[in-house]
Amino acid sequence: MNNRSARAILITGGTKGIGLGTGLAFARQGAHTILTYKWGSADPDEVRSRFSAERLPTPLVIEADVVNSDDTTALLERIHEDFDRIDSFISNVSYGLIVKDLADYSFRSLMRSIEYSTWPLVEYPRRIREVFGQYPRYIIGLSSGGPDHVYKNYDFVAVSKAALETICRYLNYRLFSEDVRINIVRAGLVRTDSLWATFGSDFERFAERFNPQRQFTEIDDVANAIVALCSGLMDGVSGQIVNIDRGTTFFNNLMGIFEQSGNLEL
Repeated sequence: MNNRSARAILITGGTKGIGLGTGLAFARQGAHTILTYKWGSADPDEVRSRFSAERLPTPLVIEADVVNSDDTTALLERIHEDFDRIDSFISNVSYGLIVKDLADYSFRSLMRSIEYSTWPLVEYPRRIREVFGQYPRYIIGLSSGGPDHVYKNYDFVAVSKAALETICRYLNYRLFSEDVRINIVRAGLVRTDSLWATFGSDFERFAERFNPQRQFTEIDDVANAIVALCSGLMDGVSGQIVNIDRGTTFFNNLMGIFEQSGNLEL
């Protein structure tokens, strides 16, 4: 962790939420971060100001749609101007149709969700190797509890996350002879734009009635775990699904909510 100043950290969807938090966490260790965003979704000056406010290394903030091949080519060529390798790749972009009932299901929307949320974990490392001659040493994908739990409106995102977790294990097998560690971080419920867009503000208000410290995971909790997985101190961990939720998955169930309800009027 003390030798990160010459290394590049690429984070897709790195201008908001967990992506931005992860970029800041790496920068606090002295790393150089490259943060991508889709057109119209971020103000690069605002992002850079977050780093300058903490006197951190200024990130490269580059517009690049993760499913656009030309954008990927331009992105990697730009990074190659400054760096001879990408040390860590964090695949943070996720997309999914908000599904309110079965009539919203469509094959095209399902494939689109997988294309954005799952496929970059495969495509980006392959393209990075083409440009830099080697894979990133660390590859991290972002998942959630969706594959194991019912989340409101979350059907297609959950499918893409399940695919992401499965492909991680197979990629670990395929890349076993390479100097690569690939893992998936499963974040608990985190207060982000995606949370509110998917579940609505009413959900957050409801959850906060039952001890919000138990219901929500902080962005820094997730970001620091990602840095740790890419630090060199956890190189024995690969092909794993790592839960970052303060252990609350075990007891945030119906019985746990009932216990937490206390004196609330039922």
